[in-house]
Amino acid sequence: MHFVIMGCGRVGARAATELDSAGHSVAIIDRRTVAFERLSDDFSGQRVTGNGLHRAVLERAGIAEAYAFAALTNGDNSNIIAARTVHQIYQVQQVVARIYDPDRAELYERMGIPTVASVKRTTAAVLKRLLPASATIAWDDPTGAVSLLRVRPSAAWIGVPFSQIEQRGGCRVAFVSRLAGIRVAEPKMVVQEHDELVIAQSGTEPGALRKLLSHAPEGELR
Repeated sequence: MHFVIMGCGRVGARAATELDSAGHSVAIIDRRTVAFERLSDDFSGQRVTGNGLHRAVLERAGIAEAYAFAALTNGDNSNIIAARTVHQIYQVQQVVARIYDPDRAELYERMGIPTVASVKRTTAAVLKRLLPASATIAWDDPTGAVSLLRVRPSAAWIGVPFSQIEQRGGCRVAFVSRLAGIRVAEPKMVVQEHDELVIAQSGTEPGALRKLLSHAPEGELR
């Protein structure tokens, strides 16, 4: 697949390098030729010098054949304009814009342009490391019969098998977010430091699981 990235800063260069390493066709755009020095030495994609807001530059980067487009410059306005242009004029369905202002990010999301709010995501990541164990609803069925909770167990649960959480909480551990990745959970897996679990449960009340996982497990572990 062909990917076009606007902005060869740290994020853009890394995204382009990883896509290229995965065997995809990549074109990266930046106004400054020197910015391309951030790319890895073995980057085989296309380097396009120019303003990504200009259609001629986008077309040199192969936007007409692109599967996806990412606007990753330091300018919110430039990113959103480029993303909307690519989506509306070139009919590229997979677009994303990097936005620093979280209020703008929410507005653009409502307009149908997927965004990555850098400040909001960084703040969330910092608080995740500072705050105690928590359990919040990630999704719930309209009937209220079932829900998915995002849960961060306290340090006292490190090394405890997921099967024990399921047994004591009357729930099912569905996924685990670990080391910047997410994977399907297995009962034999154990809680590791900084794990965030996605747990399926009956009902929509997170209080019971929050209470269970914010304290050390009681009784003998089996």
